[in-house]
Amino acid sequence: MLAAARRRRGRPRPAFLPRQAGPLRRRLAGLTALLAGLLGSAVLLAPPAGADAVRQSQMWVLDALNVQPAWAVTQGQGVVVAVIDSGVDPDVSDLVGSVITGPDLTGVHTSPANPNWGVHGTWMASLIVGHGHAGGGSGIIGVAPKARVLSIRVITDKGDPNYAAYEHESASQSQGELASAIRYAVSHGASVISMSLGYSLQSEIVREALQDAYDHNVVVVASAGNSEVLASPKTAGQAPYSFPADYPGVLSVAAVSQGGQPASYSSNNLSVQVAAPGSLVPAQGRDGKYWLVTGTSPACALTAGVAALIKAKYPALTDAEVISAITSSTTPASRPAGGYDDQVGFGEVNAGAAMTVASRLGADRPPAGVPAGAHFGGGTAAIPAPPVTPRGRALLAIYCLLGAISLLVVGMAVSRVFALRDLGRADTAMAAEPRAGPVMPRIATGPAGRHAAPRGRPEGETAAAGGDES
Repeated sequence: MLAAARRRRGRPRPAFLPRQAGPLRRRLAGLTALLAGLLGSAVLLAPPAGADAVRQSQMWVLDALNVQPAWAVTQGQGVVVAVIDSGVDPDVSDLVGSVITGPDLTGVHTSPANPNWGVHGTWMASLIVGHGHAGGGSGIIGVAPKARVLSIRVITDKGDPNYAAYEHESASQSQGELASAIRYAVSHGASVISMSLGYSLQSEIVREALQDAYDHNVVVVASAGNSEVLASPKTAGQAPYSFPADYPGVLSVAAVSQGGQPASYSSNNLSVQVAAPGSLVPAQGRDGKYWLVTGTSPACALTAGVAALIKAKYPALTDAEVISAITSSTTPASRPAGGYDDQVGFGEVNAGAAMTVASRLGADRPPAGVPAGAHFGGGTAAIPAPPVTPRGRALLAIYCLLGAISLLVVGMAVSRVFALRDLGRADTAMAAEPRAGPVMPRIATGPAGRHAAPRGRPEGETAAAGGDES
C-alpha cells in the first residue's frame, strides 16, 4: 500500500507493490521500518538450476497450508475464482487455459500488451490456479490448480503508463468500479472472489454489491493490509482498517513468515480472521519469470485458493459456512493464546482441516428449499414433520361424526341425571306432607229437628244455626 496521505483519498491499492532490483533496491534497503511497512516487495527469483527448482522453493508454502489432504479430495475442478486486481496475463506458461478475461473497469485504457499491465494480478492468479508447465512438474502450482480465474481489472500497477490518470480518479468513481467488478463476478459464475487490494473509505454501493455476492453463496476474501507500522495511540495500538477486508462477511487475511510468525508489515486490527504465508512467496509474473512476493496480497490469494477447494467439493455452502470452515480449523500450533488475536486472527489456514470441517457442514444442510441461514434454525420451514401422519378428509369426517355422537350421548346422560334428581325431590316432598281423612260437613238441627244442609260456605267449614240450640 502507499503512504497514509494517499490511503486517505480512498483509492484502492494492491496489498503490496513491486520493489525494483539493482541499485534502487540497495538504496531502498536503507529506508526506515516505517517505509518498509507501507510498501510490500517483490524480488526476482534466481533462474532455476533445475526443472523443479521453482516448485521446490514453493513447497514450504504448500506445506504450511497443508494442501495435500485437500488435494486428495479435490483440486478445484469446476470452480471460478474472480481475481479483482490489476489484470491477469492469460498467456504465461503456468496459467495457459486457466484464465477468463473480464472487463477493464479502471477508467484508463492501457493495452494488455504493455509489460506493466497486470503485473500484480498475474502474480495473484498464479498462486490460486497455477498449474505449472512441462507436464505440470515445473513452475508454480496454485492451491486450486484445476480451478479457473476470472480476471477483472479495477486497479493499475505503479509502472502502468496511465497510473497518474488513474490516481486522479475520484474515490466515488473507484468504489463504483469495485462494486461493478463484484457484481460482474457474481453474474458470471464466480464461486470465490479474491481482492488483494485495499482502501480507507467505506462505500454503500460496495456493501450492496457484497450483499449480492452473499445472496449467491459467493465467498469473498480480502487482504488485511500492510499498514502494521501505522498503528498509533489513536488507534489503540492497531493498524487502520482497510476495506473491503473490514466489511462484514469478508474473510480478512493477514500474513505470516516462513516460520509462522506474524509478519512485521501485516496490519493488526480486529478485522483479521486468519493468516497465511505472505513473506517471499514464489509466484509467476506476467513476464513469465518467477518472483518472490511479500505482503498480505499473496496471503489473501492463497486463502482464496483454499476457499475454491471447499466450493469445488461443497458448492452449496454459503459464504459464512466456508469462512467458518476455514477459521475454525486453523493449524493448532499457530493459534494464539486465548484463541484469537489481532495479528493472526484464529491462526494459520489449514486446507486439509478446513475440508474436513466443510464436510460436516455439508452433511448438516437444512432441508431442500430452505435457504441456509435465512432464519435462526432455518425458519419455520426447517421444522421437521409431525410424528403423526396427517389425516385425510374421509378419516377426518369419521372422527367428526364420532365426536358428535359422543356429545349426544353425553347430553342424554346429563339430561337423565337431572330428570332423576327432580323425581327424587318430588318423592321426598310427598313423604313429608300429613295425611287426613275426608272432612264431613257439620250438620246443624233446626227447631223442627230437620237436618239443614249448609249453604254458601266452602267445603269443610261449618255454619252456625240461626238461633241457640235448645
